[in-house]
Amino acid sequence: MNEKLTKQNSQNLTGVFWMILTGIFFLGVTALVKFMGTRIPAAEAAFLRYALGLVLLLPMLKDFFHNLPNRELSILFAARGVVHTVGVVLWFFAMSRIPLADVTAMNYMSPVYVTLGAAIFLGESLALRRILAVLVAIVGAFLIVRPGFREVSIGHVAMIFTALFFASSYLIAKHTSGKTSASVVVVMLSIYVTIGLAPLAFLNWVTPTLIELMILFAVACFATAGHYTMTLAFAAAPISVTQPATFLQLIWAVLVGSVIFGEDIDLYVIGGGGLILCSITFMSWREAVIKRKAMTPTVAQTKV
Repeated sequence: MNEKLTKQNSQNLTGVFWMILTGIFFLGVTALVKFMGTRIPAAEAAFLRYALGLVLLLPMLKDFFHNLPNRELSILFAARGVVHTVGVVLWFFAMSRIPLADVTAMNYMSPVYVTLGAAIFLGESLALRRILAVLVAIVGAFLIVRPGFREVSIGHVAMIFTALFFASSYLIAKHTSGKTSASVVVVMLSIYVTIGLAPLAFLNWVTPTLIELMILFAVACFATAGHYTMTLAFAAAPISVTQPATFLQLIWAVLVGSVIFGEDIDLYVIGGGGLILCSITFMSWREAVIKRKAMTPTVAQTKV
């Protein structure tokens, strides 16, 4: 019994370690986009991030061509590509206009929107506990934005819709899970998003410098690494164990924003992000307790 418990504790620690590393990689993504500024339009920056990132998918192509999607899946992948494209553009737009901590904390709302979307569109039941958890998350979102108490910028509005579109993308992805390989899901999303972003990028094209191209390729590398370490975290420990570790990403975002970008430390944003994350963690824990098929994603699963 003790041996089994020790092994489980070891796996949990491993899972937390991988999730912490995931947070560092995704913080790298946000910090690099913030550092690049607004010279490159949001749609173009997003296009270059995905286009350059296609190089990283080459190892998956063999599996992709052996598992080509059927007509039904192709339609779902196309729909997800459209939704995700809009979310990515909004994220790049918000990232360069509001503090790092605000972007990180507001992105925590995506899993909450997934829970609501699953109830409305997929017939998932919403028990009283889950409804209360959603209400707590909404209170957290209001703490972050504080409408009526401070100016709500267009970046904050963009981030609200970013979380909604990423949640929609995740719901479509859940609908395709089990019907094809993970490689096909990743490759199809990357291809469709790149195609979707191309016309938006060329509408207002600004020739990037070599430094900007290098930054965007680094963004693609960090994002790919983050998704990989997130997979390792899920394999090592339950979501209910690894989820709280993502709060560290908010703390780091506050520190990086303050030290590197000179942003003010906003305790309301930290508190609001903490409330949202507690809500998500509680829903994940409840799903584990009642041994249902998990619907509430982690924060990292709804990233760019």
